Amino acid sequence: MKAVSKNSDGKNYTAVEVGKMNELSQYTLVLSPEIQIPGKVFLGTLLGTTGGEISFQSFAPNSETGFLHTHKTHEELYFFISGKGEFQVDDKVFTISEGSVVRVAPEGRRSVRNNSNDSLVMICVQYKANAFSSDNITDGVILADKVNW
Repeated sequence: MKAVSKNSDGKNYTAVEVGKMNELSQYTLVLSPEIQIPGKVFLGTLLGTTGGEISFQSFAPNSETGFLHTHKTHEELYFFISGKGEFQVDDKVFTISEGSVVRVAPEGRRSVRNNSNDSLVMICVQYKANAFSSDNITDGVILADKVNW
């Protein structure tokens, strides 16, 4: 089983290396002996995130999540990087493909399936719902410091 490697870290950052997107199938997320999810890797703990979680996942051709799930407090954003398939929220099923982005509220009953003959690759960002306000776009501060490469 493949493992994420730490690329660099310092007081205010951590960088990790997941590898090529077409190698995600080498990861397996083990939730219990009975529940193992191939092609999925979580990065929050390795990165030391404090406000959200991120995962990468590759669905093999003609495979699916296999279950519906919700969250207690976390909203999720799904970014589809390659492939195509279907996404289900509550009882609504719709097509997703490279470039699709889906937001699901905590109580949304969700699942993903790859009903194609190619891999479906996604990134999922999960964060506490209702944590942002309308002034978040102005949270960034552009510094006058010179960039030194």
